[in-house]
Amino acid sequence: MPSTDAIELLGRVRYGRVATSRRAMPFMAPARHILADGGVVLLLHRGLGCHRTCDGGVVTYGADNFGSGADLLWSVQLTGTAHVVGRPSEDELALFGPVPRRMDGEPFEPAYLRIEPRFATVHSLDCSVERSAERHSRHAP
Repeated sequence: MPSTDAIELLGRVRYGRVATSRRAMPFMAPARHILADGGVVLLLHRGLGCHRTCDGGVVTYGADNFGSGADLLWSVQLTGTAHVVGRPSEDELALFGPVPRRMDGEPFEPAYLRIEPRFATVHSLDCSVERSAERHSRHAP
C-alpha cells in the first residue's frame, strides 16, 4: 500500500502522467487525477486510446511539483492495476472540475481510469540556494 506521504503529495497537484507499454513500446499520456476511495481516478482524452491500453494492466502514474518554483521539489510514482471506469460518481466528477476543451487540437473526450496503487516511490530534490561561504567551506580541499 502506498505511503501517506505519497498520497498527500499527489493531492497537492492536479496533473501527472500515466505510463504503460503499447505493442512492446513505452507509452505515456497526460492525465488529470483525483484521490478517491483509496485509489487514484484519472481523466484522460479518449482519443489517445490510453484508457483501453491500460485496462486490466499494471501501470505507473507519476506527478510532481517541478514547475512550481519551490526550493524542495518532489516526484511521486504509484504503481498498480488499472481499470476503465464507465462514469465516476457525481462527487468525483465535481473534484475533477471542468474537462479541458481540446487535446492536441481535437475536442477533448473524457475517459476515466482507476488505479489501485500497490506501492509508491517518492523522490525529493533540494534546490535551495546555500550561502556562498557555506558552499565553499564544504568543498574546500
